[in-house]
Amino acid sequence: MHVAIPLYPRFTALDAVGPYTVLAFAPGWRVTFVAAEPGPVTDDRGTLSLTATACYADVPDPDVIVVPGGIGTFDVLADEALLGWIRRAHEHTSWTTSVCSGSLLLGAAGLLGGLRATSHWAVLEMLREYGAEPVSERAVVQGKVVTAAGVSAGIDMALTLLARARDEETAQTVQLALEYDPQPPFDAGSPRTAPAGLADRALHLIV
Repeated sequence: MHVAIPLYPRFTALDAVGPYTVLAFAPGWRVTFVAAEPGPVTDDRGTLSLTATACYADVPDPDVIVVPGGIGTFDVLADEALLGWIRRAHEHTSWTTSVCSGSLLLGAAGLLGGLRATSHWAVLEMLREYGAEPVSERAVVQGKVVTAAGVSAGIDMALTLLARARDEETAQTVQLALEYDPQPPFDAGSPRTAPAGLADRALHLIV
């Protein structure tokens, strides 16, 4: 299985690296970072770059695509080079996936009409603009389209994907290899459980 992860300026690093780590550990799977042109692409903190080793045209028909989100999502919602690649790749994929606000790019490419989908809580309702039904879940599977909630949910999505694309034992083996056993010190990972007033402070970190 060949996985392609498109990078664009100001993507969120964990959106890409979380699923990358899960899927790159899967036996027989390989992952390629792609971009408008090969080379380093800097994340939304401005301090970390990942290297795209191929341009979009070099990887026209991957088996899986994982579209990350980030502040830069809003700068590329009309980027036809990226949206066109997503749209064309989707015609051939076994799985088309996104993390965080990456689902807005799937929507902008015309892939979410009539589907349930999720995203980061801060932009979840924006999915309605693309004909999707927003749902507040960690990972949402609709046929071959899989969307994940914000940032860290990309790991959950990738394990969900791996279980469906291969089998649960493979996904569990990768989970154990990564020691993915989340036990957060606070119950503040969702607007539903976070202390009052924290959502506004969190938004200031991501805009």
